[in-house]
Amino acid sequence: MLTVESFPFEIEDYPHVHIPMQDGTRLSARIWRPIGAGAVPAILEFLPYRKRDGTAQRDALTHPYLAGHGYACVRVDMRGCGESEGLFDDEYSPQELSDGVAVINWLSEQKWCSGNVGMMGISWGGFNGLQIAALAPEPLKAVVSICSSVDRYADDIHFKGGLMLCENPGWAATVLGWFALPPDPDVAGENWRNMWLERLENTPFLAETWTQHQLRNQYWKHGSVCEDYSAIKAAVLSVGGWHDGYRNAIAHLVENLDAPVKGLVGPWNHKYPHFAVPGPQIDFLGEMLAWWDRWLKGSENNVEEWPDYRVWVMDSVPPKISYKTRPGRWAAIHDWPGDAMPETWHLRGNVLADAPGDANRTIFPALACGQGTGEYFPFGFGPGEMPDDQRSDDALSCCFDSAALTTVRDIIGSPKLMLKISADKRSAQLAVRLCDLRPDGTSALISHGFLNLRQRNGFENLEDLPIGEMVSAEVSLDQCAYRLPAGHRLRVAISSSYWPFVWPETETAELTIARGSLSLPLRPVVAGDQWRFDPPRSAKPRAEEQLSPVHGAKRLIRDQAAGSLTLEIEGDTGAVRDNETRLVSSAAVREKYHILEDDPQSASAEFHWSRGMRRDEWNVRTEASVTMQTNGKSFLVDASLLVFEGTKKIFERTWKSEVPRA
Repeated sequence: MLTVESFPFEIEDYPHVHIPMQDGTRLSARIWRPIGAGAVPAILEFLPYRKRDGTAQRDALTHPYLAGHGYACVRVDMRGCGESEGLFDDEYSPQELSDGVAVINWLSEQKWCSGNVGMMGISWGGFNGLQIAALAPEPLKAVVSICSSVDRYADDIHFKGGLMLCENPGWAATVLGWFALPPDPDVAGENWRNMWLERLENTPFLAETWTQHQLRNQYWKHGSVCEDYSAIKAAVLSVGGWHDGYRNAIAHLVENLDAPVKGLVGPWNHKYPHFAVPGPQIDFLGEMLAWWDRWLKGSENNVEEWPDYRVWVMDSVPPKISYKTRPGRWAAIHDWPGDAMPETWHLRGNVLADAPGDANRTIFPALACGQGTGEYFPFGFGPGEMPDDQRSDDALSCCFDSAALTTVRDIIGSPKLMLKISADKRSAQLAVRLCDLRPDGTSALISHGFLNLRQRNGFENLEDLPIGEMVSAEVSLDQCAYRLPAGHRLRVAISSSYWPFVWPETETAELTIARGSLSLPLRPVVAGDQWRFDPPRSAKPRAEEQLSPVHGAKRLIRDQAAGSLTLEIEGDTGAVRDNETRLVSSAAVREKYHILEDDPQSASAEFHWSRGMRRDEWNVRTEASVTMQTNGKSFLVDASLLVFEGTKKIFERTWKSEVPRA
């Protein structure tokens, strides 16, 4: 990546600016401003992830670059996080969104601001950028939302297809340890410890909260912009990656927004596209500048003429758990969903056929299915995180294969599987994978989707399955852009569990498929790149020093005598010193997933995060744990938080909850 150090404007950096809220709470902001540019638009990134240390390196690559091109870039820590006052309550809470609106209004009133404001962000910042846009504060004119969601229930880190993701308790552990860190005394001053202790005493038990809401109720509808797309008036550039868990929002926004909107999806993981992997990376800062110039400065640069949807159509490659690059080409779709050409395949016997017929296949329980899934969203933390060869999971699934294809196909969109299916239990789940059977014998994951069969008629209610009776079910798979070459075969693999990606049912079910069909979203084959991007560039990275080694490990332990599977994952950033602040930060995670292959109620998941900060004699550490298991009727959720100042334990709290399963 090209490092740029000379910009049209020199930059002045204000590392700690207080922004007042209506209740007197002050949020901490870092502001980069162009010198001599006069009043300029402001670009806000509003996060809980600690601007002083958590996102400092990422911020250094991005915000100074934009500021040097004539924008005031503002990175604000949310209430109760970093050096901001107040207390954190929950993700995307009414308080958070209200604070975001207040920050936007405050920015627009500053003498150095032109009055126009944009919001940018990835993940949390991508979510709340859309959600605040739906509140329509007048100064907010444009949003760049990366790796986000329009539906907090159906397409977030908690539930998928009505099934609880194991990332639900895992994310609760991440938040518990991350937000328990103190403000930096060098910035917060003498009151840093009082602020810290108040936060610790008011730590919310989010593992319980997120587990309690197992249906798509008002809790999840709040902040789900799909409830009313028309509420968004700001121009939206929506961005994502095919190797990220949040890959569906882009197509939904492009299809449904009335406001100006464009979509962009590359092969990337959960990172900004100028430094994400797999490559190719792009000049994403240039993309953002064009967007801001048009909608915040009124520049006639014709970004509204960009294609609706630019996507990287990935080539078929041997499956691996990590890639540096994914070969492919850029497709430019000017009218999404426009000229889609759905192709229908029928489940007939054990094949995918071009004519309808009976399937009459049984899906037998296999709790070991799901080991090749990879992480929900690869983040570059720990060992390889992407889906492995699918053959071991295929062997535990009910599979339907096509004949070798005689022509190439470009799959772009969301595949859908329609089924006539019956079960021998009142509740059951479906995990559906679309795979590329390659001539080398490997099975590569193209896309997957999930469905709680008791939510087959909607996610707001549960409807028991009538035992032994056929019902209709439709499973929407994740959006994808994938080239299936001639000579390859297509596979639909269906299982009734997918551990540890989703939590299993209390009982294993035997399912019978009577009939079914796959709708494959094809588009005209892309001959070559239909769009080109400049190479990636950024501002100068912060100087830092790696003081101890990075470590990652992943072990799958199969105990044949006990009939058990145990997956252990470790990730450790090592200790890293920021040479500017002299702050040394470290983070390490341990995850453990355990299940007996004949007992879904034996499933358990454990997550432990250790985080540390130190400078000279000052040294603090948090140890956060969340565990989940079941007793058949309820989820048993435990959490603990230990906090140390030096070697002295200054805070300890445990939580226990029994949450009835819906």
